[in-house]
Amino acid sequence: MKRLILIAALALTACKEDVAQAPPEPIEMTELALSYFCQMNISEHGGPKAQIHLKGYPQPLFFAQVRDMVAYVKSPERDAEITAIYVTDMSVAPSWANPGAANWIAAGAASFVVGSNVAGGMGAPEIVPFGTLDGAGAFISTYGGRVLPLTEIPDDAALGPVDLDLALETPA
Repeated sequence: MKRLILIAALALTACKEDVAQAPPEPIEMTELALSYFCQMNISEHGGPKAQIHLKGYPQPLFFAQVRDMVAYVKSPERDAEITAIYVTDMSVAPSWANPGAANWIAAGAASFVVGSNVAGGMGAPEIVPFGTLDGAGAFISTYGGRVLPLTEIPDDAALGPVDLDLALETPA
């Protein structure tokens, strides 16, 4: 009988499947949120923001520029497994100076404008996320660039050197 119970227990253990956990929800940005790379208060800088959730970490990493988030994602030196990435939906942002504290969208669902002539919150060329293709298209008609999904953003858009002589605009 003990042998039968042991076999049944082993069979049940072998049949157990890992249950996929839902990704963590985005955290509303507060005035206390600091940018991961520079440790500056991100609410003091305009333009879109990003947050990355890591397995085993209770709070997300915030980024003052989406470009910085893309650089982190493309870097081989990360602290832990990424469980979720959220970006500011600039389609519904009140303004460039005030991109919003809670209008996050999953980065995988966003359309990113790459190669525009706008500066992000830290002054480097920005990769601008939109929740709608219409929003991205309207932005491109004014500031240039092209639409790409997160997975197709070229390395040099986030990791390339910044031309300090490049004249960049700050949208209204």
